Amino acid sequence: MWSFVYRRKNKVWLWLAQCRRTRQIVAYALGCRGEATCRVLWQRIPTAYKSSTCFTDFWAAYAQVLPAKQHRRSDKRGETNHLERWNNTLRQRVGRFVRKTLSFSKSDEMHEGALQLFIHQYNLQCISPR
Repeated sequence: MWSFVYRRKNKVWLWLAQCRRTRQIVAYALGCRGEATCRVLWQRIPTAYKSSTCFTDFWAAYAQVLPAKQHRRSDKRGETNHLERWNNTLRQRVGRFVRKTLSFSKSDEMHEGALQLFIHQYNLQCISPR
């Protein structure tokens, strides 16, 4: 998913890894839409998750970084639907991630800080009893 910092021309892509069982976010990376940011995401994924099957969309960078034996491609209605739902939740709850908004981050640090706070709060909700 993309957002921007300071002006719409400064697009920042959010790459996420989500646990299918708990729905918690286990890793993220902010950057461009290329292979380099995908590698950062892969490096940030905890070792315990790296042997699992990875479901992604059809973006080419995934095929260049993820191990072929573990990588499964799927459209947004398939295996990636929970992550797409998470993207919608982020956009609903954090104004600076809405595409057409007057709320925006003026620096990369504040943008990432807002994201980290939301991820921590979301992950805590996933483990607490409802």
